[in-house]
This record gives sequence, structure tokens and C-alpha cells, in this order.
Amino acid sequence: MKKSLYAIILIVIAVCFYFYETHRNEETSQHILEQEDQQTTREQDADGFKPLSRKDFLPSSNNQIIHHNSYSLSYNEKHEQAEWTAHILRESDITNNDYKRPYFEIDNMVKTGAAHWRNYKKSGYDRGHLVPAGDRTGSKKIYEETFLTSNISPQEHEFNAGIWNRLEQKTRYYAKRYDELYVVTGPIFKGNMDEIGTENVTVPAAFYKIIYRQNESGHGKILAFLMPHQASSKPIYDYITSVDEIEKQTGIDFFSQLPDSIENQLEASISSKGW
Repeated sequence: MKKSLYAIILIVIAVCFYFYETHRNEETSQHILEQEDQQTTREQDADGFKPLSRKDFLPSSNNQIIHHNSYSLSYNEKHEQAEWTAHILRESDITNNDYKRPYFEIDNMVKTGAAHWRNYKKSGYDRGHLVPAGDRTGSKKIYEETFLTSNISPQEHEFNAGIWNRLEQKTRYYAKRYDELYVVTGPIFKGNMDEIGTENVTVPAAFYKIIYRQNESGHGKILAFLMPHQASSKPIYDYITSVDEIEKQTGIDFFSQLPDSIENQLEASISSKGW
């Protein structure tokens, strides 16, 4: 009788602790986002120009959204990875700091439990960053934050080190050229996809990256890429697509915060002109 009572007490304590930690993580997550938005509001200049904030254009989600210090993500439990990540990339984020690569860590802010890094071991796939570590070399803390398992997807090595890496480098080039970008990245889940590890992490069929910038008058431009998950020697510009097409393939609504007339025009664009 006593053993049963002790077991029940331990279960109750564990459940209470789980809900307490979940609530605390949610509060922390939201506080981070609000702080960033308040900071950019304070930096608004006399002409009303406000630096980009993650809160400006977060995509839609039916899953848990988590806000880390330098990026946000929506975690898809079914596929055991993020369906999208969003971060602001500024020239100041890109430095020559040569930090030691840390070990990958499980993201404890994922309520359902983020996939373990061991799923990738001997799988034949790279632990492919969605928010690149190279986009976060401004400080060691935010660099290491990109090594959470919620920020990785299984990627073929030749893809990860090849055309996907070239796209990441071009994105950093645009950040240096235009000072700041809003970057959304994610996988495409369709067709017959492989799975890896004991947690059945889905191997995406393709990956997308959407880049948004605005000039000092507040007018925006969008450049979107959709790449099949395979090695390619083609120019990255061969994979330019519209945001409308990415929305069609993912079911995610991007840039809904913009006025409809502007959103419709930007999301239909398939041109790199002006970049």
C-alpha cells in the first residue's frame, strides 16, 4: 500500500514539474521575442524607420513555436524537426570569429521532446543546420545556440556542403550588402520520404529559404529559393521560386502581416532583379 502511495506521489510530482517547466519555458520564449521587438522600436529613427524584428513576419503554425535568443522555430513533432526557422541576419552577425564547434544538444524547450542527435549517427545524413552557424558568429553564445537539435534536418552531405552551402553564403553576402534581412528556412515534406533513427526523423524531399529586405522607405523585396534535396552543380538562381509556390507545398502562410495588396505582389515574384 505504501509503495503504491509513494509511486502515485512521485508521478504527481513529475507531472507538476513537467507543467511548471513547460509554463516557464513558454514565458521565457515569449519574453525573448517581446524584448527584441521593444529594442527595435527604441531604435526607430526620426523618419519612422524601424529595424526588422522577428515578430514582424513570423509564419503561421499549428505546432509549438519557440523563440530562442537569436532565432525562432516551429517544431513539427510528426517529422521530428522544425517546419520553419526565422531569424534576422545583419552584417554585424557575420564575423571572422573561429569558434570551436560544440556538441549538438537536445532543445529542452520543445514540449514534446526534440529529436536526439543520435538519430543521425551512422544514418548517412548530415546534421544540416536550418539557421546556419555561419549566420551567428557575432557571439559565442548565439553561435552555440544553432547547435540545438531542433535546428537541424537530415541532409545529404553533397547537398549540405554543396548548393545549400552556396545559398547560405549568398544570403550572408546579401546581409552585408543590405545590412539586414529577415530569413525563413525550412524543409519540404512530400512523397515517399526516408526516416532515420529510433525516433523516425523524416528526411525532407526539398528545402526552401525565403529572404526579405526593406529599404529606408519601408518598401520590401522578397527572394525565395526551393531546392530538391540532392546534389547539384547548377547556379542557385535556377532554384528561384515564388513564396506562393512554397506556401502551396508547405501549407504555411508567410508574411501575412503585410497589407494584402503588398503581400500578394511580393509573394508572386520570381525575379532576382534588384538584389
